[in-house]
Amino acid sequence: MPELPEVETIVRSLRPHLRGAVIRDVAAPGGRLRHPVDVEALRLACRGQAIAELRRRAKYILVELSSGTVLVLHLGMTGAFRVVPSAAPAATHERVVWILEDGRSWRFMDPRRFGSVQVCTSLGADGLPAALAGLGPEPLEAGFDGEYLYRRTRGRDRPIKNHIMDQAEVVGVGNIYASEALFRAGISPRRRCGTLSRKALDRLADAIREVLTEAIAAGGTTIDDFRDVDGSEGHFTTNLQVYGRQGQDCLRCGRPGGIRRLVQAGRSTYCCPRCQR
Repeated sequence: MPELPEVETIVRSLRPHLRGAVIRDVAAPGGRLRHPVDVEALRLACRGQAIAELRRRAKYILVELSSGTVLVLHLGMTGAFRVVPSAAPAATHERVVWILEDGRSWRFMDPRRFGSVQVCTSLGADGLPAALAGLGPEPLEAGFDGEYLYRRTRGRDRPIKNHIMDQAEVVGVGNIYASEALFRAGISPRRRCGTLSRKALDRLADAIREVLTEAIAAGGTTIDDFRDVDGSEGHFTTNLQVYGRQGQDCLRCGRPGGIRRLVQAGRSTYCCPRCQR
């Protein structure tokens, strides 16, 4: 599933193509996604509206229309976008198509149908869709640091990897980047979060920010399906130090075959037991 860097990459790529564009119509040739696509609600919300801004919250893409309505989009496992001339042939697995007044169309493809497209007219006091209430802080914004992690982990007994992947605690830190950040911080993914010191959590917060920032600069990570709007892959794959490297030598301590694969909460976790305590 695309994580924070991949979603941020897509938002930054879509913005120059779509900001200011006026939507003429909407079609949903692919039917149901994770939630049923309400085509009539989409048309009512979008027709004649300009796309005022695109931004990210957690792993969601928020498309702000000139009317004040917000479209909340999620890529699911295999979602992707492209912006092409309206006359371009339909791609396989197109689910929603926004037809623009300038002769282009913005198309959402999703082979596995786990993505979502929803209309939101109810906004909270923070200006964000009410449907996204309850999410934790953004890891790259003020307020997320070792002190925050320390407060939120006191008295908690679950593994630290599970904690930082909980979207109510901090958003956008998915499986790949959780493994990478814990390796950089020298913390075992199985360590009970309530036992970690403030110093260790300072290292972890710094590592999370560092890994995510580097991944955004590299255009994200492509393991299987992720592609940017222009079809390019993310290049952070070459920077991965533990994820997907089961049985390979540790790049820090040099231990032959030092990288191990564990399973936590049904997800693969990669670590070096010697470097991560």
